[in-house]
Amino acid sequence: MRGRFYTPGRTLVCAAILSSIALPRIRAQAEVADLKEDVHGLSQRVNELSLRVEQLEHDNAELRAKLSKAEDNRDAVTEAQLNGAVADLNASVAVAVSASRAEILHQVATQMEVLAKQTNAALDSIAKAGPQPQVRAASSPPAPKPAFGDSYPKEGISYTVAKGDTVGLIAKKTGAKAQDIIDANKLLDPSRIQTGQVLFVPGGK
Repeated sequence: MRGRFYTPGRTLVCAAILSSIALPRIRAQAEVADLKEDVHGLSQRVNELSLRVEQLEHDNAELRAKLSKAEDNRDAVTEAQLNGAVADLNASVAVAVSASRAEILHQVATQMEVLAKQTNAALDSIAKAGPQPQVRAASSPPAPKPAFGDSYPKEGISYTVAKGDTVGLIAKKTGAKAQDIIDANKLLDPSRIQTGQVLFVPGGK
């Protein structure tokens, strides 16, 4: 049996072969380790970003809630201010109406007092003059009929008189002239128009 002898040259060849095999494996292992480190770092970064996003969403929700509450408070204040303004206006109107009513009553009372004095003075004069001879009263001539103009517009609208309407109010509502309404409808007494009466309003809209 032939013995095995290892020469230095053969030993170097084997070492070179082993080195050529081991180096790529070591490099691959190092690259894998580096990749693992990178993946771990990226995972940590993703977790941090996720936490940051959750925090931002939480902050955004709180801001929205505060903004909604502020808008509700602003609407409430605006409505309260509006109600206060309406109440003040109603109070002012009530005071004005009361003052006007008192003034009208005072004027009526003053006129009635003056009329009463004039009536009493006339009665005193008649009493002092004594009985007067009876004179046959001549028949008074009939009151002349009012003359109605014909210069009003011939186009207009029909208007049904409502409760509380007057000729002046109808003219104001329709943009017409009160005299044109009187002339067109030949109203002998414009103050006696009746509810439901249909009038022609010249130039009315």
